[in-house]
Amino acid sequence: MHRIDPCLAACAEQEPKKRLAVATKAAMAAGAVLRDFFARPFGVRHKGSIDLVTEADVAAEQVALAVLREDFPVDAILAEESANQYQGAPLGRAWVVDPLDGTTNFAHHFPWFAVSIAAVEGNASRVGVIYAPMRDELFCAIAGAGAWLNGRRLAVSSTATLQESLLATGFPYAIRERSQEVLAAVAALLPEAQGLRRAGAAAMDLAYVAAGRLDGFWEINLKPWDTAAGILLLAEAGGMVSTYSGGPYTPYVPELVATNGRIHQAMVERLAPFANHF
Repeated sequence: MHRIDPCLAACAEQEPKKRLAVATKAAMAAGAVLRDFFARPFGVRHKGSIDLVTEADVAAEQVALAVLREDFPVDAILAEESANQYQGAPLGRAWVVDPLDGTTNFAHHFPWFAVSIAAVEGNASRVGVIYAPMRDELFCAIAGAGAWLNGRRLAVSSTATLQESLLATGFPYAIRERSQEVLAAVAALLPEAQGLRRAGAAAMDLAYVAAGRLDGFWEINLKPWDTAAGILLLAEAGGMVSTYSGGPYTPYVPELVATNGRIHQAMVERLAPFANHF
């Protein structure tokens, strides 16, 4: 827990500091569950044709929610496996939880996944934690107090052009129905960039843009639990988020562009033709 001390010290208000401490405890407890399952056989079932859920998703979520409810028993919860129904932003204070972002990776023993937990008020994320258990990397942020990785303050990259940029994207579970549009967007950016990665965990992609390891990221059909923590990390690290057309982004809209800010307009110009196509 000492890894969040610099973030706590940068915040003057007690309420978000308590929320960060509890979110960190919940994320690390869920991460321990994931590490344990990753080392042994586990059950996998399908929510859709290519949308999976594992025993680990469910067990990690149960552990995380138990920690959150112990200290915040009346807060609303929006969680991928057990409380995933929403019509826009929750009213009042709420927790938005993804116990395992990167389930397909996990199911194939590809060690690129994370726990993502955000404390939100309406459309605004106030506290965010992303924990990558296989790398033991703890990303955290409090609104107004910066973004941090294992106690080190984060800042987005200084990359100024698409030609110099390492970009990331993701593919929706509806890729079979949307392949033409998705691949057209890839074709609009792939020749312009230095490189493109598709690793399969949006929370990690956002955290990596915040850390300056990636310069930009785009994806469609993400859910609130995929982005609520990551967009706060990115904002606190000096980055930008928007829709494909450059409009305001919240975790409840269907398309996301996230960058270091310097290449944002260039990415939006290339993705704008695909806005609202999904």
